[in-house]
Amino acid sequence: MRGTVRKITTPRRVVIDLMHASRGVPFVAVRRTLNIARLASARSALSQRPAWAVIFAKGFAALAREEPRLRTVFLKWPYARFYELPQTVANIVVAPTASPDGVMLFPIKAPDLVPLMEADASLRKAKSEPIESTPFFRKTLSVTRLPLPLRRLAWTIGLNIGRQRGNFFGTLLITSVAAFGGGEVEALGPGPYIFSYDRVTDDGFIDVMVRWDHRITDAADIGIALSRLEQILNNQVADELLALAPEGQEPASHERIASRQVGRISR
Repeated sequence: MRGTVRKITTPRRVVIDLMHASRGVPFVAVRRTLNIARLASARSALSQRPAWAVIFAKGFAALAREEPRLRTVFLKWPYARFYELPQTVANIVVAPTASPDGVMLFPIKAPDLVPLMEADASLRKAKSEPIESTPFFRKTLSVTRLPLPLRRLAWTIGLNIGRQRGNFFGTLLITSVAAFGGGEVEALGPGPYIFSYDRVTDDGFIDVMVRWDHRITDAADIGIALSRLEQILNNQVADELLALAPEGQEPASHERIASRQVGRISR
């Protein structure tokens, strides 16, 4: 059967290179349903709602500030070692409007220290504007246009020099298809942590999945981390959203219930 040869576009080559860099990472996954009713209620009270990816980036980064293993990467060249980064760098998978043929990674450094609305505005800007206007996208594309041997060398350097690993690949990858009907995403990345999520139910529950490099930590630690993440989302992250709500806004009934539940957990 005669087919048609089509050129690989630069955005698709970005994904191809990312998948090549992800080979050999021993990922293990934990899936869990979180009760984020108070957070969901606080978000629904806003006229302009920050993206869930930004919210989860902030919650995970706050968690990683408490637990250094959640901002630790595995470097294998020139010798195997762990490298603990001083802060979380969350790479959020976005599909820029100007590039329907591929996705890009948008980095947010120390999302726990960045106001939610500020991070959300940056993400929306990167998604809507021409790719070349976003510095990190421009840098990614410039590397992707290099000949294959130079691209592989650039990725090897970025993946194995601790400081550059944080700058270019971060510590956390966030992806989801919740905006496109929902579903589970078993994503790949160079590691060490991948966070994906489904749609939030009407009563404030959400299915999430964490995939991680098993060389760094174990399932028990991730299970404990997810329980703590639920508390952080319903407390400090929800509080930030509530502070943005119109004055005198009454919390929804399921928010009040969730608040009592979170209080019991915290005690």
